Amino acid sequence: MGGGGSALRVCADHRGGINWLSLSPDGQRLLTGSEDGTARLWSTADGRCCALLQGHESYVTFCQLEEASAFTCSADCTIRRWDVASGRCVQVYRGHTSIVNRILVADNQLFSSSYDRTARAWTVEQGQVTREFRGHHNCVLTLAYAARRDAAASPRVEAPVAGGLLVTGSTDGTAKVWQVASGCCHQTLRGHTGAVLCLVLDAPGHTAFTGSTDATVRAWDILSGQQLRVFREHQGSVICLELTDQLLYSGSADRTVKCWLADTGEPVRTFPAHGHSVSAVKYHAGTLFTGSGDACARAFDAQSGVLQRVFRGHALVINCLQVHGQVLYTASHDGALRLWDVRGLLGPPPPARRPAATRSLSRLFSNKVACAASAPLQPA
Repeated sequence: MGGGGSALRVCADHRGGINWLSLSPDGQRLLTGSEDGTARLWSTADGRCCALLQGHESYVTFCQLEEASAFTCSADCTIRRWDVASGRCVQVYRGHTSIVNRILVADNQLFSSSYDRTARAWTVEQGQVTREFRGHHNCVLTLAYAARRDAAASPRVEAPVAGGLLVTGSTDGTAKVWQVASGCCHQTLRGHTGAVLCLVLDAPGHTAFTGSTDATVRAWDILSGQQLRVFREHQGSVICLELTDQLLYSGSADRTVKCWLADTGEPVRTFPAHGHSVSAVKYHAGTLFTGSGDACARAFDAQSGVLQRVFRGHALVINCLQVHGQVLYTASHDGALRLWDVRGLLGPPPPARRPAATRSLSRLFSNKVACAASAPLQPA
């Protein structure tokens, strides 16, 4: 069970661990951010490095890749925007007073979270702070955004909320919902007894899902602030979340991934076999891919839960992963980006377990996944 995967390429250009991996909306490029203080652009066509992005004065914590621009944030308290074509830094965003943890580009705005206990909104082009979101009592870790069009679709939404909503999760044990137009806190989501480590948003449904060190996932109505349900079966911190096809996947320090019905909280199945904490999870075309602290990535049949393949080769924890075409990309604290052949795994998603809702579920906001097919690389 779980035969080994074929490595197509090992990209070991970084001189420090890779903290994040982002795929461009068109699927043509990857962006990695590293402990060595640099980011790199890679071609998904041949797996080669296209550009080295240098300028940060400390390690890169997170990155997001758009069509023409790459965005990175760092422990040097800044955010940078880079031109994808030239690799040149075109904007530095200064204002945070501590490590910048996450960034999110949406609706022509840039959002950021920091150890300085704030989140901020910036103009993308001018690099100016337009809003400071203050109210958390500790580090702000994770971000999600509900666009104006999603908020305006509900008759329950007041005019200030229709300007868009930012949801933040913090190590103070709360998540907060902010009115982007005014900068005011719309709701504080209280219930967790530990730090909020991860967050995913069903924007059309106005529902946020949060994972915490208290070993629970919780669902919230972001308009009313009401806690809708609690997912309680994990035995360790919930580290990562993925929402797709009305199913919620949660990866935990208890070495498992669990699948839940998002609208009821009912557990569907458990994916075991990990030798350490599950640090990354990605659903793609009927297959659930996971990355773990045991330095392996795994592919499970999402419907049956059967382990199909194990990808071995990294030396340290896999921090993030992406899938494009017939290739799995894994990035590790060992500094390597590895490309794996996943031919024979991917197929059409299984039929829905229950009638589809009239609304669609949003994707994980921090990473956009493009699914366009491309010619597969050949194993090295």
